[in-house]
Amino acid sequence: MSDNKLVVGVFAIVLCISHNAFADAEKGRAVFAQCAGCHMVGEGAQARFGPALNNMVGQPAAGVAGYDYSQAFKQLSKDGLVWSDAELDAFLKAPMQYASGTKMAYPGLSAEEDRKNVIAYLATFTATDQPAEQVVDRKETENTIEQSNQSRPLARDAILPEHGVLHLGRIALPEEIAAWDIDVRPDGMGLPEGSGSVETGGELYDAQCAVCHGVFGEGEGRWPILAGGHDTLEDERPEKTIGSYWPYLSTVYDYVHRAMPFGNARSLSHDDVYAITAYLLYLNDIVDEDFQLSRSNFLSVRLPNEDNFYFDDRENEENYVLSAEPCMTDCIEGQARVTRRARVLDVTPDGD
Repeated sequence: MSDNKLVVGVFAIVLCISHNAFADAEKGRAVFAQCAGCHMVGEGAQARFGPALNNMVGQPAAGVAGYDYSQAFKQLSKDGLVWSDAELDAFLKAPMQYASGTKMAYPGLSAEEDRKNVIAYLATFTATDQPAEQVVDRKETENTIEQSNQSRPLARDAILPEHGVLHLGRIALPEEIAAWDIDVRPDGMGLPEGSGSVETGGELYDAQCAVCHGVFGEGEGRWPILAGGHDTLEDERPEKTIGSYWPYLSTVYDYVHRAMPFGNARSLSHDDVYAITAYLLYLNDIVDEDFQLSRSNFLSVRLPNEDNFYFDDRENEENYVLSAEPCMTDCIEGQARVTRRARVLDVTPDGD
């Protein structure tokens, strides 16, 4: 081997060894908490809002069988993309720029160290001795799905039930009704037993919510602002947050319980929801840092803007009370004129 070849060979080895050499998988595990709302890793990992991430390093794009990828990722798969460390780094930095149209509405990890550590953490879930027959054959998977679809009975061949005029459905079972009956009313109806402190809620919020809603509820990117906005409701661009606009605390609890965290809804325990709700109150300067929220003191908490909401009073409106026919033509003197215009959307006609 010539000296030049020796130098090139040694340089290539150094590059191979140094790539991600300083990454810390344990730190990556902590950063991955931002991803855990949508992705699972490890034994028994399943798809959530996003696919499970076992065996990611070296896997083809859109390579998890059975997961419904976006068209953007299906195209990347057709283009032959394989997830190397470099490709994962570029994707994690700005997912929506890397794959326009991806379902992953996450702004990305701006810190290179965080990206390297997460990739190192994911690499710990790569099975180096995976048998060849376990590698995903996408064509075979598509054929299996197509055969399954062809074997399904057609609607016109289905056996109709005896009950019901339209022969549709059946009476819901009590456990099915209970699974849907989870709403919480302003009067406390529907609140479960449980409790949670501001301190615990802060830890849960940092792990489950801050990536979208900001460390202090200020919102990240296009995600909603949850705190602040006091005295802005009369501004041209009001900030409608929990503390500035929302009328009832039950709305906060109900929404967190029903829909959060994004991509993994209904995964929080009742105590977790109480704790996160307490922390959101703290972010809005409504309670102190040692506050603990529970079913017993829930109704004692009043949101600042509650009194500015009022019940629908249309039953007291004149036309309703008198059963009078509403005016439909020539209801005002003179010509109608535009007195206000839409604040954001340019939908109000100009001119005459």
